[in-house]
Amino acid sequence: MKRGLLIVVSGASGTGKGTVCKKIIADMPEISYSISATTRLPRPGEVDGKEYYFLSRDEFNAWIADEKFLEYAEVYGNFYGTPLNKIEERLNRGEDILLEIDVQGALNVKSKCPEGVYIFLLPPSIEELKRRIEGRGTETPESLQRRLANAVAEIKIGREYNYVVVNDSVENAVAKIKAILVAERCKVERNADKFKM
Repeated sequence: MKRGLLIVVSGASGTGKGTVCKKIIADMPEISYSISATTRLPRPGEVDGKEYYFLSRDEFNAWIADEKFLEYAEVYGNFYGTPLNKIEERLNRGEDILLEIDVQGALNVKSKCPEGVYIFLLPPSIEELKRRIEGRGTETPESLQRRLANAVAEIKIGREYNYVVVNDSVENAVAKIKAILVAERCKVERNADKFKM
């Protein structure tokens, strides 16, 4: 059986990762979403077990001690992690899995799973990124400046990925990611069985 694709999408805060990933999942039901765990509080409308597994710090630390994460990192004072349970099993069953994670987490996953498909999502500009973050209405002037400074540093790390996609519109970004996935599924090394005639 052909191994599934591990698809990792990340980028700086405010680039629209969540919106783009939700559209990919809606358009491509053969891809399953890996839900991350976090210690941050839920935003309005977020449901535990759907957007994230919302854990206390003590619960998160217990998961670390029990080695239940593929990766985890601290971002803006909160912890985020990719639950390990079932990911390898699902990939071996041929399922494609989408991880929407921060830059630190993506590089940790890449060190363990270099065969994955790593896609870096960029904003059209820093000015647009600032507008998007301000639009959330959740930031103080100080936290906004910290996020923007971190975004510039994270964007530089984007060179470590396989692909870059500018999120100028959700439709364009999703179309480009779909094209990347078609190309990845057509790679010779993923189709060695087709040469057995």
